[in-house]
Amino acid sequence: MKWTLQGSLSSGQVHTDAIIIPVTKKQTAEGGVSEAWDPLLKPLAESRLFDGTPNRSFVWPESIEGESRLLIWLGRPEGILTSEQLRLLSAQAGKAAVKSGVRSAAIQIPNTMVNFTAEQTPQDAAQALTEGFILGSYRKPHYKRDAAEQTNLEEILYYIEEDMDAEFEAGWTKGMSLGAAIGEATCLARDLTNLPGNMLLPEDLAQKALQVAKRNGFEAQVLDEEGLVEKGMGGLLAVGKGSIHPPRMIALRYQGRETWEDVIGLVGKGVTFDTGGVSLKRASGMEDMISDMGGAATVLGVMEALGRIRPRVNVVMVIPSAENVMSGSAFKPGDIVTTLSGRTIEVLNTDAEGRIVLADGVTYAKQLGASRLIDVATLTGAVVSALGDIATGAVTNDETFLQELITSSRRAGEKIWPLPSYPEFWDKLKSEVADLRNQTGREGGTITGGLFVGTFADGLPWVHFDIAGTAYLSKERGVDPKGATGVLVRTITDWILKQVQVVMD
Repeated sequence: MKWTLQGSLSSGQVHTDAIIIPVTKKQTAEGGVSEAWDPLLKPLAESRLFDGTPNRSFVWPESIEGESRLLIWLGRPEGILTSEQLRLLSAQAGKAAVKSGVRSAAIQIPNTMVNFTAEQTPQDAAQALTEGFILGSYRKPHYKRDAAEQTNLEEILYYIEEDMDAEFEAGWTKGMSLGAAIGEATCLARDLTNLPGNMLLPEDLAQKALQVAKRNGFEAQVLDEEGLVEKGMGGLLAVGKGSIHPPRMIALRYQGRETWEDVIGLVGKGVTFDTGGVSLKRASGMEDMISDMGGAATVLGVMEALGRIRPRVNVVMVIPSAENVMSGSAFKPGDIVTTLSGRTIEVLNTDAEGRIVLADGVTYAKQLGASRLIDVATLTGAVVSALGDIATGAVTNDETFLQELITSSRRAGEKIWPLPSYPEFWDKLKSEVADLRNQTGREGGTITGGLFVGTFADGLPWVHFDIAGTAYLSKERGVDPKGATGVLVRTITDWILKQVQVVMD
């Protein structure tokens, strides 16, 4: 999409397929939008077709100064709006625009809708609105033979009727650029997660990562089976050996500073399909296991955003990717696996495979220079029992680190809930015959699963995010569609950008 901004522009001067006008319930009933719009709103309110209820829309064909186009009325809350309210409002606009089949749309920005202060700058408002529109207009890919050709949005114009100064224009333009980069990176993560298992094998995921690297000028490396054996990545090899589609270890490197130091490590679980292996899952709902590489999609989405924004930070991304399926060669309960770190794992349940591949992923990220670690994974069903599909669960060995990420999640409009990491939980990981066991029972399963991964951080600052409930939804909610959400791309990118400010300060 092409994004532009114009000031001192009336609706009659706008030449797009649709004009999107946010209004409140009070404005719908009493007027006060503009001399042009008030007479059009009144009959809608009287006929109860549209009353300005927040997060609802109404599409109306209208001729404006001789031009035929659509008016998309958006209900919005009263008063000054927060970034999250702006994001939700714009997502509703995106949904209405896509449903209407338009190629271009203009969004009117009333001066009463945003609060241009230190807490809510033009940049913040533009970023939230742009992110929201992109996220709301996202459409899940489908494969129907007779599907009608889709019309894609190509141009979005923000316009205000007042004059704008240079500071406002510069801030809004930067916000549009950030919002477009982060919103489209989130959609990349959604597209990857929505791919069927037969269209995204470990090798395919590696190729997708290489495309991101080529597009953004990153260094990249993919280890095949021979490379995994040579490195001693026994965890990833064990999980992947049951499939005819061999595993891959994928690494991308973004260097935004002159020296390779203070490196942020991102590790994403890339199990492209998970049957549970020998510890077979129930058939009902197994089709959703196409989303078991949601963590990999998230960290790839973050890398795409960084490639477009180019902040002065160093980031290494690692994805251990495999299929976890049953066969005569699959790993089994009771097996002992030796990981890249040299630690051994007693396998008690082959459906707890994500932590095993992440063990090698975290160690590899450290070998590539990471000094702080974030891992993202659809790790446990237990987190869904605890937090549903509303919030992402988190465990850490560094509370300050986690709180920084939670602060970013609030700015990004995503929800994270911290879980405790008491010594008693770490003790549950002990095995009689190996260094660790990969299952500790139902009690505290989300915590112990995360702490298992944290063992391989070896004391480096580390945060684990369990997105099993939030990576893939059964119905749309807010800015998220049914299916893949691209969760945490916005949060992690926001946190990384804040690290640039720390360095600059």
